[in-house]
Amino acid sequence: MAASPAQRRRWEREQARLRASVLEEDTEPWQKQPQFAGLHRVGGVDLSYSKGDESRACAFLVVLSYPDLEVLYQDCRMVPVTTPYVAGFLAFREVPVLVEAVQRLQQEEPQLQPQVLLVDGNGLLHPREFGIACHLGVLTDLPCIGVAKNLLHVDGLVRDELHKEQVRSLQRSGEAFPLTGTSGKVLGMVLRSHSNSSRPLYVSVGHRVSLGTAVSLVRACCRFRIPEPIRQADIRSREYLRRQPCAPVPASPQSKSETESED
Repeated sequence: MAASPAQRRRWEREQARLRASVLEEDTEPWQKQPQFAGLHRVGGVDLSYSKGDESRACAFLVVLSYPDLEVLYQDCRMVPVTTPYVAGFLAFREVPVLVEAVQRLQQEEPQLQPQVLLVDGNGLLHPREFGIACHLGVLTDLPCIGVAKNLLHVDGLVRDELHKEQVRSLQRSGEAFPLTGTSGKVLGMVLRSHSNSSRPLYVSVGHRVSLGTAVSLVRACCRFRIPEPIRQADIRSREYLRRQPCAPVPASPQSKSETESED
């Protein structure tokens, strides 16, 4: 069922209200230390949907050690999904169950609470500068970073020949360039996250982190193209789905990256 115009307007008002709480700077001591000394736990979240049945999903939260990137904690639940997917409003579909996962961790294993969350989606790189990484960050009050696989066309940003040429100019792992909209604001960074992949990531601020810190941490978490907290959450949630009795084959990671992770 599609969202009504009235529902969209309510969502827009809620995004505007919460947007005022976003902090676009480093707020934690570890963010200001060389090699992020003091950072010990990095989280990743994911919702995986069964192909052909988007009424239920596997919500997954994983916490990895840093810098070793070994799994310390995982939480997965099959959850009902009743809110339709609407471009620009993904958070209203997914964030409530992700917040619940964070709250369970805080109650059951508070010593393993992540010091930062990496989110498969955008933060400030969003039509109203309030993507899913901002939404989750504000509601959990945790530092959050948006990591998208595709460029969201917003504020004049387009994947044109100039953009493709800039992407091709990223020759080494860790190289990046800013995404500056027609408004003049830098909304994110294009990052070559691994030397073995020429496909970039689109990194943006979610909450309580600067853009420079966000890019550096994402790169430090990449054993492959996708940062390990997000990659592990995705792999493990899909494996959990495959083990469910009579579960349809999970949708491929790419199909999600072309839709939901745009937000």
